[in-house]
Amino acid sequence: MHGMKEIIEEAESLPIEERVVVIDSLLRTINPPTAEIDIEWIRVAKRRLTELRSGQAMPISGNEVFARIRNRFEK
Repeated sequence: MHGMKEIIEEAESLPIEERVVVIDSLLRTINPPTAEIDIEWIRVAKRRLTELRSGQAMPISGNEVFARIRNRFEK
């Protein structure tokens, strides 16, 4: 049986896509998803996509988002 350190080292050596699957699987054991929440997130995502496509909302680059966060919390 592997210890925690060995498991983490092995996981770190995986390609990024596989690490994401491992992380998602572990998180699901801590906080299992519920169908109601998943359905609501799908509704929100579809609504936001419609707003972007129609021009009601404007996209912001990831760099801009992180810059705004840094500015907000560096004060």
